[in-house]
Amino acid sequence: MNAPRHRTWWVRLGQLAGLVAMALLGLFDLRFGDFHGMTPAALLLTLARMGLAAATVLVWLPVHRTGSRRAPVLALLVGAASLAVSLALGALHTAGSYVLSGNWGLAESAGLMAVVFVVARWGAPRIAPWAAVVAGLAVAALPLRAGTDSVYVIFALLQALAAVGAAAGGIYLRVVATGRDRAIALVRAEQRAEFARDLHDFIAHHVTGIVVQAQGARFVAEQDPQRVITALEQIERAGAETMASMRRMVGILRDPDAAPDAPLAPLAGVADLAPLLEGFNGTANAPARLHVDGALDGLPVEVSTSAYRLVMEGLTNARQHAPDARSVDVFVRRTPDWLLVRVADDGAAARTSPPRRHGYGLVGLTERVRALGGTITAGPGVTGGWVLDAALPLQRTVVR
Repeated sequence: MNAPRHRTWWVRLGQLAGLVAMALLGLFDLRFGDFHGMTPAALLLTLARMGLAAATVLVWLPVHRTGSRRAPVLALLVGAASLAVSLALGALHTAGSYVLSGNWGLAESAGLMAVVFVVARWGAPRIAPWAAVVAGLAVAALPLRAGTDSVYVIFALLQALAAVGAAAGGIYLRVVATGRDRAIALVRAEQRAEFARDLHDFIAHHVTGIVVQAQGARFVAEQDPQRVITALEQIERAGAETMASMRRMVGILRDPDAAPDAPLAPLAGVADLAPLLEGFNGTANAPARLHVDGALDGLPVEVSTSAYRLVMEGLTNARQHAPDARSVDVFVRRTPDWLLVRVADDGAAARTSPPRRHGYGLVGLTERVRALGGTITAGPGVTGGWVLDAALPLQRTVVR
């Protein structure tokens, strides 16, 4: 979040314009500065203020990160040096030495205002306020180098207001950037949490199949060794997919600073329902049949992935809690405004509610479906078995 911002062409053009403006103001200061009659000390101080104008470039030109300590430290040094030069020149002017003739250093004024802006925008919170105050006081004190007449006091007040405006601009951009970064961090955290939930259900689905296959292989080991080999092959394949999914999940969750384009999309959509049912049929006694009514292309991504999750949860529950089921039917129907999903088994075992130990998948699905503005129900069917029903709106009406 605190990485340097990408420097687009217009930013570089603006910095080049700033350098050109500083150079022109420096030439103006040299052209209209009056060095006649200066004492060596006054001449030395005048050269010092020109050097300070160049030193401000070292603060506002480089790329800084949010929370930078370098920018406010340099700003403190430059601002303190500018204040010291202003006090010295003011003392010489009060003593009667002819130092300046109406020109207090426009290049230095512009540079210090840029310093105030940069410090307010990028500086470390603990140091930036002090650095901005010192640089702002230095800007306000510049016109007083030429005298304390009312015109110079007015210019001092105007430059102080300009410094306040520069600080306000920097703070505003900082607040906007901070809010944007927080919003991005929140979205990415939500994406990772959703991805973790998807992978949890995916892993639970495969692990359940592994357990069922292992239990079945134990009972048929003596009667049909060939079926044991088939079961072991399916267990190996499901285990490999589970391990790959776990590595992927852990890698994403352990890297909060992954690139924004990291693969955070959910696992699959309705186009992958057929392979899902094929995998289920290879590990369950009851065959699963897919019934599709309507075209499933062009569905919103969140609807497609939620439908896949619903079917996967329904199949997992049927395999876990309906071992006596003879069939599982998956219905997916598309209407102009809704995608309707139903997973129904004909198991005879009574299930009044999802077991507490395995109810987290259904809870997560309920939250997701309701966030999309849909509805979901799960309970005993009219003719027996268990039915999972969901209606997902095809319009993007997300409920918060």
